[in-house]
Amino acid sequence: MARNPYDVLGVKKEASEEEIRSAYRKLAKRYHPDLNPGNKEAEARFKEIAAANDLLSDKDKRARFDRGEIDESGAERPPTHGWRGFAEGAPGEKYHAAEGINPEDLDELFGMFGRRREGGGFRMRGPDQHFVLAVDFLDAVNGAKKRLELGPGQTLDVTVPAGVRDGQVLRLKGQGAPGLGGGPAGDALIEVRIAPHPIFRREGDDIHVELPVTLGEAVLGARVSVPTPTGQVAMSVPPNANTGRVLRLRGKGVARPDGSHGDEYVTLKVVLPEGGDPELAAFLRDWAPKHPYDPRKGGGP
Repeated sequence: MARNPYDVLGVKKEASEEEIRSAYRKLAKRYHPDLNPGNKEAEARFKEIAAANDLLSDKDKRARFDRGEIDESGAERPPTHGWRGFAEGAPGEKYHAAEGINPEDLDELFGMFGRRREGGGFRMRGPDQHFVLAVDFLDAVNGAKKRLELGPGQTLDVTVPAGVRDGQVLRLKGQGAPGLGGGPAGDALIEVRIAPHPIFRREGDDIHVELPVTLGEAVLGARVSVPTPTGQVAMSVPPNANTGRVLRLRGKGVARPDGSHGDEYVTLKVVLPEGGDPELAAFLRDWAPKHPYDPRKGGGP
């Protein structure tokens, strides 16, 4: 049985959207499968966190949950009232004419809900079923095959298309609940929830990454290896490249439906040697007085 989503994220029922978003990001990074390889418990926890965030980050779903209209998994709760009273009348009568339901109107009534009476019975299309699928960042960018656990002994294989977006709903026709009276099955609606990545960030169809470079690489220029969603590539760092310099790798972003790709933007970050370097310090003590400059000039109060 699914746990209360507020308890899963560790927030109060009155939590703001930002508090929910912050709690989700913190927990998602802690339990992300990429950071816990082979840890089934962490993987299960991550799926639980993603499902809780899916419900609470959606204003409509959250309101319906708070009102008791849907349960922790997002499924509809059984109505507190039925129409059994309409189905019980005097002996030999199936419906109360006094309640406003006439047997001659049943065909029209059932037709409104996709039902057809046949020989005293009816056919009805099965309802759609809603599921949440937690997807790794790179699987969302590159596409993947995922297996969704529906319950004990029940699974559903899902093809995640390359470039799928967070919150996008995939429709699998005929994979929902079975129909009644021989009616067709409903569809499975799979809402994709993409986990954050430790180094990559997506903006539209573009990928952003911060790349540490040495002082020597920044001053003299260099050929360095850069991570992309499809693997490492070589990139040229121009001489005298400052921290914050942004370089573009064309076509290394997210796949688009038309077959093209976004770009990857690499932001350089100059990193000094850990613990310092005596020779570098000695050089700068002699160099700095002869080459004064103010990098903060015009940069603030």
